[in-house]
Amino acid sequence: MATVGKNILDNLTTGMYSDSKVIYREYIQNACDQIDLALSWGLLTSDEANVDICIDSKKRFISIRDNATGVKSESFIEDVGDIANSNKEIGKNKGFRGIGRLCGLAYCKTLKFITSYSGESIKSIMTCDAQKMRAMLIENKKYTLDEIWDAIVSYSTEYEDETEHYFEVEMFDINKENTDLLDDSKVREYLSFVAPVPYKNTFILRSQIYNHAKEIGYKIDEYCIRVNGSQLFKEYTTKLKEASGANIKNYDEISKLEFKDFIDDSGELIAWMWIGLSRFEKQIPKVNQMRGLRIRSANIQLGNDDVLQNLFKETRGNYYFVGEVFAVSKQLVPNSQRNYFNENEARVEFENALRIYFFDVLHKLYYEANRVKNDYKRQEEYIAKVAEYQQKEKENGFIDEQERQKLQFDIEKAKKSADEARKRLDKLTIDDDTSPMSEVRKSIGKKYDANKLKKKAETTMVDVTPSDKKKTFVTSGMSKLSRSERKIVTKILSIITDIAPKDIATQIIEKIKEEMR
Repeated sequence: MATVGKNILDNLTTGMYSDSKVIYREYIQNACDQIDLALSWGLLTSDEANVDICIDSKKRFISIRDNATGVKSESFIEDVGDIANSNKEIGKNKGFRGIGRLCGLAYCKTLKFITSYSGESIKSIMTCDAQKMRAMLIENKKYTLDEIWDAIVSYSTEYEDETEHYFEVEMFDINKENTDLLDDSKVREYLSFVAPVPYKNTFILRSQIYNHAKEIGYKIDEYCIRVNGSQLFKEYTTKLKEASGANIKNYDEISKLEFKDFIDDSGELIAWMWIGLSRFEKQIPKVNQMRGLRIRSANIQLGNDDVLQNLFKETRGNYYFVGEVFAVSKQLVPNSQRNYFNENEARVEFENALRIYFFDVLHKLYYEANRVKNDYKRQEEYIAKVAEYQQKEKENGFIDEQERQKLQFDIEKAKKSADEARKRLDKLTIDDDTSPMSEVRKSIGKKYDANKLKKKAETTMVDVTPSDKKKTFVTSGMSKLSRSERKIVTKILSIITDIAPKDIATQIIEKIKEEMR
């Protein structure tokens, strides 16, 4: 038989993942499979089942423990000690390759697996010298996989109460370069979207997701997972935030959820998704951890928030949305790194279905939303220009006749644009009030107070032919200056207006007016 060399172990441990935090995902995934089994046996109720993660940063220690079935002592070495020889089923179990439990070897000095099976007065222990393994992997010497495994693994047993049933992973002396594994807040942040946990109860739209899943006969797997005693939830919210200096403020809001089911040619459900409908003010800033569309298989996230961006007409489109795609087809098999699916016909069909929806619906959503917002802004701009003209006329604010004429021209141009915008908005009334675009338009209209804005834009007028133009110029109030001096000041004010930003130019002109009165 061919020899399996040491590099295979390197590939399955230190070379498998780019983010060390995936160890939590891998061990949680295994724990959830055993919880499912325990529930089917009646060993636990869903309220009793849990996964507890303990992080002790001072001791550089991590444990992940579930209270599921545990492993029988007679099959412990085979079930836990074998590599890539899992008896789990593809499409049924969350994990099935038999390699995920090895990931901890890359990040600590010692890795232990401890388990007890209900009814047995024994606990089985497998201890792995992870530090020795990594040393052997970099030695300038050929080792077989078996040689390394025999050198680093030992088995033992201890007494345990026969009523106990659990499986625990312990990691001792976490590597200094992997200290992020000991950062409680970072781990929570990571797992709040990756792990199969419930939606936070402050996410008021979560009931819509559960209702849709129930309607299509899909069960969302959710588990009680705790980090240092605090339960994890998916941290979705209806508020979209942006950074404003040192402060964080709300700038948009998800008003409703939209759902889409993806069906194959045979009528079977491939996947389904939900997205949040907002005003689509802009790409959602990074300060919103929930941004982007995410893929979930068995309610465990695959990859990151950018995994679907290449299916959009433009990659930036992904970050206008918040939402999740739930893979349903058993043919959609996560790859070994769990950052996407294996290549097969089902994946091609899945991508084609999503790409069509992203092109035909999602792309149009944020583009149409932008057009609607711009049409409301055109009405606001017209009203603002009229107000500016009237204020200058009232307060002797025109620099010269040229500026007055320019503002008159700008008003006429803005009025034409506002009238066209108003007509377009009037045509947007559609019969289907349940369409996603209808909801977005309503949300945008609410922000701009559409009816009030329309009425104001229609009734706002300005008289651009005053009876005495001289009284409206800035220099009209500078009675101390001669006519020639006023001309010089007018020229200076004109230059300031041309080269300085509008707000700064206004401040300078007001100061000059004060000094010259």
